[in-house]
Amino acid sequence: MPTHRIAIIGAGSGGLTCARILQQHGITAVVYDLDASRTARNQGGTLDMHPDSGQHALRAAGLWDDFLTQARPEGQQIRLAGRDGRILFDAIPPEADTAEGNPEIDRGQLRDLLLDSLKPDTVRWGHKLTRAEPFGNGTHRLHFTDGTSTDADLVIGADGAWSQVRPLLSDATPLYTGVTFVETGLHDADTRHPRLAELTGNGTMMALDDNQGFVAQRNSGGHIRVYIGMRTAQDWHQQSGLDLTDTAAVREALLKKFTGWSPDLLGFITATDTGYTNRPLFALPVPHTWTHTPGITLLGDAAHLMSPFSGMGANLAMRDGADLAHALIENPTTDDAIRAYETVLLPRSIQAAEGAAEGINSAFSPDSATQTLAHMTQHH
Repeated sequence: MPTHRIAIIGAGSGGLTCARILQQHGITAVVYDLDASRTARNQGGTLDMHPDSGQHALRAAGLWDDFLTQARPEGQQIRLAGRDGRILFDAIPPEADTAEGNPEIDRGQLRDLLLDSLKPDTVRWGHKLTRAEPFGNGTHRLHFTDGTSTDADLVIGADGAWSQVRPLLSDATPLYTGVTFVETGLHDADTRHPRLAELTGNGTMMALDDNQGFVAQRNSGGHIRVYIGMRTAQDWHQQSGLDLTDTAAVREALLKKFTGWSPDLLGFITATDTGYTNRPLFALPVPHTWTHTPGITLLGDAAHLMSPFSGMGANLAMRDGADLAHALIENPTTDDAIRAYETVLLPRSIQAAEGAAEGINSAFSPDSATQTLAHMTQHH
């Protein structure tokens, strides 16, 4: 493969997977990330690695055995509760005692696993892309906020929901899904919050009803990450005159919105150890496609941002990274590689995004508990 200057924008799981596999085959790629360091911010909750996507990518990257040392198969447990706190569905897959199925791992642990597998200085921290100038023949000059610039024969946009690379290929922008999560969490849950830990179980507990709900997700180290979900206006807090930095006021507003819900479930609001973070959920229009352009392509959320109710986001990003790396390794030219990759990427992304849109609309609907119970009963 003739390309020798590959720039990956974004040090998420997809971009790092691509860089790792390329390095295994003697191809250098430089990853540019806007964060000041690998520890600059929390990486979020837990992920279940699917056999045909995340697990496939880990095996291709030679990291499967390392992954198993940190994976939590027991995290596959899934529960559904009603607004009264009564468990309606509880599934512990047969694989929960093995590495089969979809074992869980914290996002931060997965990212560290990928970062540690790369050669020193592969990732250039503190490099936020501001613009990319096309020079013809697929070459681009990349400009960063620190005043530096570099030239690349191939630019891979792995820079997430608000990608700075995407506009070079597509006019699409993420749209608000109508659902907002307010994130909170519980430290040392089994000791400090035993009833909430029991309700959560070893994996994920969802309590859904009438366009609202709770998602409690077991992470490693006894931590439970909680998402308080509402179908609401994106500026719901502004309409209420609510200051999101006022923890007591946010708590009061959430309790008011969830009037009539079980006291146990309301504990996920009141027992927070981490405060509250407002997270409106966005997705790219479906279908999202673009016209092939030499020297540039996308992967992960930059290509197919969708709601978390697909359960596929990080898995698809890693599969994207693995597929793009292998296309670059196996094809005679960079352009051939991008075309081959996008031929697989785009239809796969559309199918997953359609499923994600259906998933969030079912989970946050007037009869969400009934729809979700029917889905779980059918698929477990």
